[in-house]
Formats: sequence, C-alpha cells, structure tokens
Amino acid sequence: MQVGMTTLISGPRDAAFVRDAERLGVTSVWVPETWGQDALTPLAYLAGQTTSIRLGSSIAQLGARSPAMVAMSAMSLQLLSGGRFLLGLGVSGPQVMEGWHGVRFGAPLAATRETIEIVRVIARGDR
Repeated sequence: MQVGMTTLISGPRDAAFVRDAERLGVTSVWVPETWGQDALTPLAYLAGQTTSIRLGSSIAQLGARSPAMVAMSAMSLQLLSGGRFLLGLGVSGPQVMEGWHGVRFGAPLAATRETIEIVRVIARGDR
C-alpha cells in the first residue's frame, strides 16, 4: 500500500513536516493551488529538501498558465526533483479563472485535452 498526503507549504516548518513524513514512508505529497499560492513553487522548494517522496500538484489550474508554460514548469520540476514530479491538472471554476486570472472559462474539457496534448508533445521534444 502507498500513502500520500496533501499539505500547504508556507515555510521551513511545513517542509520539515514533509521530510518527517518521507522518513515514515509516505510515498507522495500533493500541494494544491489556493487563493494566493501556486502549487509549483512550493514543490520546487520541497524538491530541494527531500530525496524520495513523489511531489504532485493538486491541482495546477488550467488557464492560469499557457499550455507551453505548464509543460516547461513540469519539465523543470521533473529535472530538479530527480524524476519525482507528478503533474495534476484541473480547470478550477469560472469565478477563479475569470475573476482572478482574467481568462475566459469557456470549454473546460477542450482546454484540458489541448493542454495535455501540448504538454505531451513538448515533453517528448516534438515541435
């Protein structure tokens, strides 16, 4: 059985909590995007302070970044973490996308499919 956890990362005490969980055998930590905090920056912080725990975004919001930026960020985190990064994507909702990011919330399923395809193309090294 594998055990994962979700937590917010706001500083050294939270990173110490994740390191303790890693020592106890927790196999993944998932960091959400919340009002005012992205998921990817805290995961990069954890990548430098852990060695084996998988690091997942829970979720990286589509519309907050271009699909190419999602791919570049994911590839950077994969590199910096030694292959431990797990990309979790989601569409959020119209209040966040339109109200916070200024991005039209039109066709979430199509945006999800398009982003996943672009991420895969870029990760493979295709043009």
